[in-house]
Amino acid sequence: MTEAEGAVLAAAAQLVDAFSRHDTDAYFDAFAADASFIFHNLDRVLTSRDAYRAEWRLWEERDSFRVLGCRSSDRNVQIAGDVAVFTHAVETDVSVCGDALTNRERETIVFRREGENWIAFHEHLSVLPET
Repeated sequence: MTEAEGAVLAAAAQLVDAFSRHDTDAYFDAFAADASFIFHNLDRVLTSRDAYRAEWRLWEERDSFRVLGCRSSDRNVQIAGDVAVFTHAVETDVSVCGDALTNRERETIVFRREGENWIAFHEHLSVLPET
């Protein structure tokens, strides 16, 4: 494993950890302000971190949304200069309208190097096919 791959895996682990604890400040801090987001459960692309944060707040207020836990597996990193593509399978326990649910999804997070740090600037989430 290269140093860059290790740094991207560490950045991804911090992002996933913050998400799994519903630590919204740490989670959204892992994304660049100009990040974009594609989620299978939304009918549009979110074109900034602020747009995603507003959607998240809506979920919290309208649906009593809360992340209860998250597990990442099958992690892979591809480096292309100052850009890295991180993919993984993700299993997330959430509470929505008081009901506990588990989502099984695939996720791609694209990072870019900013100085010594790697910051996420694109996320794409899709349903994990049944096997």
